[in-house]
Amino acid sequence: MFSYQQNKNLYLAISSTVVFILYLVFALQDISSCFYLEGENNSLGLSLYYTKAIVLNFFEIRNQEQLSCYSEFLKIWDIVFAAIYTLMYASWIAFFLKKIIWLTIPILAMICDWVENYSEVLMLETYLKTGLISDSLVMIGSGINSSKWIFFYLTYLIIVTGIILKIILKKIKYEKIFSASKTCGWGKSKTKFTCYLLSK
Repeated sequence: MFSYQQNKNLYLAISSTVVFILYLVFALQDISSCFYLEGENNSLGLSLYYTKAIVLNFFEIRNQEQLSCYSEFLKIWDIVFAAIYTLMYASWIAFFLKKIIWLTIPILAMICDWVENYSEVLMLETYLKTGLISDSLVMIGSGINSSKWIFFYLTYLIIVTGIILKIILKKIKYEKIFSASKTCGWGKSKTKFTCYLLSK
């Protein structure tokens, strides 16, 4: 049987995963439609890195209304999304590994996401005012974005490792229970050695 803490972590993990899916499908997609362009890059943060040319192209193919919508998306909705996925990842890590120190990885990913959003907002505001983009801002934003994805990959690795360890430990536990609940001996004919499960 699960302990109270294990049950609590599992319920939180499942609940946060449901919230993550609902927010992604019913909120985020609808909100982001105001700056979405078919066949184009619709989020700088989804790239492992970006260059000044990529950022300029992202801004130039959108009108001011779409860029204002994208700015609002970065300031509000994507911030909320980062908090939701961090809770989800942290909950699964807590359930599988029960090591608080591993929770810092998804939290660092969230912080990088927030900081990268802020750098994008600064780039966007500069572009709307001057039509130019600072090279340093692009470099900082791209670097932070790459760091975010590194923390994401580490988070996925930690969760997969936790699943594997959980399976291995369960198997070992059941093997010990099975071994402790059987008795072995020679049969009546004294020619066959057999094992019997002990009834409770």
